[in-house]
Amino acid sequence: MAIKQINPRRRALLRAASVSAAGLGVGAPALAAANNDPWARAQGIIDKFRKPLSFPKRDFAITAYGAKACDAIQVSGFAAHHEPAQVSTPAPGATDCYAAIAAAIAACSKAGGGRVLIPAGNWLVKGPIVLKSNVNVHLAKGAHVYFSNDPEDFAKYGDYDCGERGKLVISRWQSNDVLNYSPMVYAYGQTNIALTGEDWTSILDGQGGVPQANGDTWWDWKGKRKAGPRQQEAQTAVNPLNPASIRSVAPGLSDAQVALMEGKNDKWRTDEAYLPTLSEAGVPVAKRVFGRGHYLRPCMVEFIGCTNVLLQGYQLNQSPFWQHHPVNCSMLAIRGVHMNSLGPNSDGFDPEACDTVLVENCTFNSGDDCIAIKAGKNLDTQFGPTQNVVIQHCVMNSGHGGVTLGSEMSGGIQHVYAQDIEFRNAHWASDPLNIAIRLKTNMNRGGFLRHFYVRNVTMPNGVNLKPQFYTPIPGGPIPPKSVAAGAGGVITFDCDYAPNADNVRTRPPVVEHIHISGVKVGNVETRDGPRSCYQAVLLLGPVAFDYNGDKPVEILPIRDVTISDCDFGTPVNAAQPIYTFNVKNVVLRNVTIAGKVFNTTLQA
Repeated sequence: MAIKQINPRRRALLRAASVSAAGLGVGAPALAAANNDPWARAQGIIDKFRKPLSFPKRDFAITAYGAKACDAIQVSGFAAHHEPAQVSTPAPGATDCYAAIAAAIAACSKAGGGRVLIPAGNWLVKGPIVLKSNVNVHLAKGAHVYFSNDPEDFAKYGDYDCGERGKLVISRWQSNDVLNYSPMVYAYGQTNIALTGEDWTSILDGQGGVPQANGDTWWDWKGKRKAGPRQQEAQTAVNPLNPASIRSVAPGLSDAQVALMEGKNDKWRTDEAYLPTLSEAGVPVAKRVFGRGHYLRPCMVEFIGCTNVLLQGYQLNQSPFWQHHPVNCSMLAIRGVHMNSLGPNSDGFDPEACDTVLVENCTFNSGDDCIAIKAGKNLDTQFGPTQNVVIQHCVMNSGHGGVTLGSEMSGGIQHVYAQDIEFRNAHWASDPLNIAIRLKTNMNRGGFLRHFYVRNVTMPNGVNLKPQFYTPIPGGPIPPKSVAAGAGGVITFDCDYAPNADNVRTRPPVVEHIHISGVKVGNVETRDGPRSCYQAVLLLGPVAFDYNGDKPVEILPIRDVTISDCDFGTPVNAAQPIYTFNVKNVVLRNVTIAGKVFNTTLQA
């Protein structure tokens, strides 16, 4: 099977062309200033987005191509993973609008571009919306698009006919390349595209928690409910379609390589582990065929290898998996989007191997990280790092992490700026934000994080007051249930994230040049008095014990970190408000915790 691949250099070439043509680049004076002031560099990134994307002034209404609105009803389903609730879905007999929307996009593209208009009303779409260059798909006020909850509808229209696995698309699943079910909204190698809404009554609905006729939902593929006849139909179960030995698809591996990749049990044959094993074994994407019979949920919105991209002004609900996942994209802005999906792995916005990204005025109610910056996993690092990202004027409520870097970051992350953010944690009593500022990596994901800057953030309701302890590899230097890396920290850098999940642990991470200032954390009332978090700061550097490569490598501590002019409120863990392991030159300057001011340098 011939697989088209986006040129890893394409992003830079397109960016250079657009800067040259439109004068959108940062000039020499700004770059010179940025060398001394990181926030000048951040402003230079923001300035690149001052000129809006332009589309021809013509509309292509989907109703002109046969789309018909439908009624919606309430059914018993799930508001979050395994959390029963009444949810909205199209009434029986609703018209499938897939063909009408595809025809409108095709006509718009053929005419040279414009706006594909989805009017007010409820619309059932039994297949993906695939964007093309110079097309803006726009949801009017009151437009509610329900994507089918039947996986079969996303194995029908892909570019690659994979036989019984279906017609699939090139995708990435947790940062590994794969042929899989299509995302609900998809684009590959396009330029000047937009997905926009009038306001938050313009809704894209993935129906992730709406049961099919057999009672299952997209979200059940994360791991089935405790009772049910199809417990093996999940990403966490050994899939008999996956071979008994990795040598079946990678015959050139040595005995030592096979032993390392397969580990000591058959967990590597679960779909969620088999795909990264294929990457580790160097198996090309043409042979990484999933789709029907496999259980890797697609992202809701995924753009790959695109440039000049706008996501703006709509609400997204019930995503099967990650909500927004741009890969190898450049000049991408997401503005005023309400990400409101509480299902498993419902990350709000996950830019991966992207360059020049602006996130502003967005609100997050997420079932996983609100923002999680990615950069490839295992050997899938061909698109390079994610870099030049500005996050500002956003609100984070529920989620595992607010501004998160990783865990899939093998290609590296650099030059990320977050400012003027409210980690509101509005649902602190029932569905709290676990961590505000978070790094996740380990000896498998590796990569680097450098030049990360945060300033002027508020947390009126703190973060989760309850710890979630990580499980270290047995025999290591850190006792079980002793480090609350999973929840409860305001700032958590975890360089030993889920170490038991990866058999291959041969890539130590590098974390350096981190500067955080102006963090103000409020307390909430508890039976024990006002509290803001479980722990103010947790810095868990790389754990050398976990490394299992055959050659010694240098394992560096977290280093060159400053935390200044911050007030962390009153942690629950007053006895140890700061935890450090394998760190060097961590400077606390005018940092207040439980009323005590810290001016010190930490080494551990």
